[in-house]
Amino acid sequence: MPRANPPASATPRRPAVRRTTQEKSAVLIDAAEKNRPLVEDIRLLGRILGDVIREQEGRQAFELIERVRQLSVGYRLKKDASAGRVLDRLLKNLSADQTVSVIRAFSYFSHLANIAEDRHHVRRRQHHEAAGHQQEGSLAHCFERLARADHRAADIAALLDRAYISPVLTAHPTEVQRASILDAERSIARLIAERDELRSERDLQENEQLIRARVTQLWQTRMLRTAKLTVADEIENALSYYPATFLRQVPRMYREIERALPGHAVPPFFRMGHWIGGDRDGNPFVTAATLRLAMSRQGETILRHYLTEVHSLGAELSMSAMLAPVTPAMQALAERSPDRNPHREDEPYRRALIGVYARLAATLHALTGTEALRHAVAPQDPYDSAEAFAADLSVIEQSLRSHHADSLVGPRLAPLQRAVQVFGFHLATLDLRQSSDQHEAVVAELLRVARIEPDYAALPEDERRALLLRLLDDARPLRVRNAGYSPLATSELEIFETAREMRQRFGAAAIRHHIISHTEDVSDLLEVLLLQKEAGLVHGTLGDGARAELIVVPLFETIADLRNAVRIMREFYALPGITALVARGGGEQDVMLGYSDSNKDGGFFTSNWELYRAEIALVEMFDALEPEHGIRLRLFHGRGGTVGRGGGPSYQAILAQPPGTVKGQIRLTEQGEVIASKYAHPEIGRRNLETLVAATLEASLLHPTKAPPRAFLEAAQALSQASMAAYRELVYGMPGFTDYFFAATPIREIAELNIGSRPASRKATRAIEDLRAIPWSFSWGQCRVALPGWCGFGSAVAAFLDGGDRDARLELLQRMHRQWPFFRTLLSNLDMVLAKSDVRIAARYVELVEDKRLGKRIFTAIKAEWERTHEALALITGEADRLQSNPALARSIEHRFPYLDPLNHLQVELMRRYRKRKDGDPANERLQRGIHLSINGIAAGLRNTG
Repeated sequence: MPRANPPASATPRRPAVRRTTQEKSAVLIDAAEKNRPLVEDIRLLGRILGDVIREQEGRQAFELIERVRQLSVGYRLKKDASAGRVLDRLLKNLSADQTVSVIRAFSYFSHLANIAEDRHHVRRRQHHEAAGHQQEGSLAHCFERLARADHRAADIAALLDRAYISPVLTAHPTEVQRASILDAERSIARLIAERDELRSERDLQENEQLIRARVTQLWQTRMLRTAKLTVADEIENALSYYPATFLRQVPRMYREIERALPGHAVPPFFRMGHWIGGDRDGNPFVTAATLRLAMSRQGETILRHYLTEVHSLGAELSMSAMLAPVTPAMQALAERSPDRNPHREDEPYRRALIGVYARLAATLHALTGTEALRHAVAPQDPYDSAEAFAADLSVIEQSLRSHHADSLVGPRLAPLQRAVQVFGFHLATLDLRQSSDQHEAVVAELLRVARIEPDYAALPEDERRALLLRLLDDARPLRVRNAGYSPLATSELEIFETAREMRQRFGAAAIRHHIISHTEDVSDLLEVLLLQKEAGLVHGTLGDGARAELIVVPLFETIADLRNAVRIMREFYALPGITALVARGGGEQDVMLGYSDSNKDGGFFTSNWELYRAEIALVEMFDALEPEHGIRLRLFHGRGGTVGRGGGPSYQAILAQPPGTVKGQIRLTEQGEVIASKYAHPEIGRRNLETLVAATLEASLLHPTKAPPRAFLEAAQALSQASMAAYRELVYGMPGFTDYFFAATPIREIAELNIGSRPASRKATRAIEDLRAIPWSFSWGQCRVALPGWCGFGSAVAAFLDGGDRDARLELLQRMHRQWPFFRTLLSNLDMVLAKSDVRIAARYVELVEDKRLGKRIFTAIKAEWERTHEALALITGEADRLQSNPALARSIEHRFPYLDPLNHLQVELMRRYRKRKDGDPANERLQRGIHLSINGIAAGLRNTG
């Protein structure tokens, strides 16, 4: 298989500057030396994979794969058209079994290349830090910048004291990795990292044999799921990242912040969030039972971590009271322990920790019904809260510090204490989410059965508001005892009741938010307050000091919703009693902004621009509310993992937020396949966690407070109008576009893949309006068009330049790129998407459209807009080639795309065969398996545009 010998042209391209021949040679040599370890790792992994394939599949299969590799490299890098024709003939003549073998080989190479790249990122970061150079986005770099700007430690600590930063893991139907594959890849990553420290040939050979064993395991492990993913599976997948990354790396991140702020207490401002098990929007499989399961498994995960750490801590704190005295509180804690072993009579710390362990074991059983793995003594009375557990740990810490044992606090006790602060007994805040129309249907049913209002849905908005306010001011419940309610009403009310129960068991931080998808008016928020009241989550009445336990979070998704966001929130807070209710509940108001659906609705540029405008308007509104009522706005960014879903690098995205919109408060979603790329590797995971914190601190303390010039805003508005018009004309206005999309992308095959519990479409239609934004974007990424990440921008720039003095307008756009973080980040993401798209590959998918005239017509329109966007980006940035300012990503693409292209070619061929199949054909299963394997491999290869 892939020898993975990167050609000379793989050297990263540099910005177009004039250099002497000597300077050019020096740059090439320097880049080659920096990348040498990466090249060596890729070659090693490629060679091992090739050896495993030869061993497992035979020489003939290996030689076929190697032939495909050579032709693909020739076609991609040497622009050899004859190689392309030969490759095309070869792939079309493969049998189904041969095709699957080739797809598996190139898919696994994508996974292994990712491991090598991740290791190289860590290696380069360590090299820079050792040399005293801090990388952008790291906490060290952040604190350097803050210090240069004269921000004292006290200023930073004060911001953190009121900050709230939370990445929220969500389950979406693009997570194509099985946990078994992830575990094997983590092992390979660990072994690759170990090679940097090995010196003897014998050790290196032993290490290589261990890598070979794990690659063999990968080759013999089924990459695909045979059954559709359940919500329980999604919960387990998310939890798998905790032992590997979050439980240890989050305390390490806090420790680095503490070192940068000596003498200042660092509060638990950083928390994890989840949607999995509570997000029932469009997912009929999320119920009260899955909510209970999610909280139980979250509690079990964190409590078992605490049990392990307390057990290890007991082994370390072996001090004898005869040699090291303890505080009276520590002695009392030891005396309360049921441990009476005479061998530990003079070891108060061990005795105390055995008692702590016994109480934790009892807590585990009480909260989750499961048992601890080991018992020195029988489980004792459970802790009633994480704070009580933290108090016992604090007694141990104070005793150690009071008797010259501070050095024993840092290695294990301090990280454990920080973990308890951050994760509690709940691990992560679990959000509830449901669509507003479902809430409306439940409220309408409650009112109808109670004979209060026969047709709530028919009421105009003002009458709805008046009725809902009256009911919120009434202490009586709506439900009629023994009345029959629909399954929907029963299920929804049970969700709210279960949320109350889980908060009581696991703590108030366990469930804090209820998100309302498709928020279209004020009544959507009032309905959720009323449903909270029915479940006992609202205490008191509006006129008598009401307080809601859950934050009601509107989600503004479409372009129209974003434009209405401020009106809705202003009118909501103008209602009698609402401002006081929110203030009594903690004064926090989350507002969620939907990137994916607004992108699908209005296109890439307009989505970003309307989000920007909505944020500014919301901040202005809440800036007026906060001084008098103490209500803080927290924006919750529903950014997808891919650029087409609003993703892209988090650091730049946060810094590009409008002035004054962060203020230490931010939540953002981490979705689908990107969770694995960010958090599967512990070091990479910590880097990404640090980036969120660093960007939030910099955006809050260093961000310019002055709005961009009016000319910038007017130009962006003009671009947005033209971009949305061009996008919608193509996607929604061009006849036959829907038929083209369903034929020329693997959307149908993605819908059949067992990669998510949620249906790909909200309704049983082919309408793009009803299709979920995630599979919409994922499908375009698979066929290398990546349309949601760029469509409309080229036409918008052309129209803008043609609308006046062309030179002056171009100079304005260039100035916007240089001076405006929002615009610069947007174009940086655009640059990345265009670099990862490929119209030559995309043209192959057009062959799948049965109506050839339709296929040619629409692809011609897509290609023309793609070329216009390339031209526009080059004009504004001055960079004729893509990724000139991102040589690391350019290098990555050069290395991996020759191995990715065959997957696309084979995917097209298999889709052609599969769609012509007859029911009952024995080849159908192999064809479907091959397609699904190719989806996995392409997603792994693209990383954040797939």
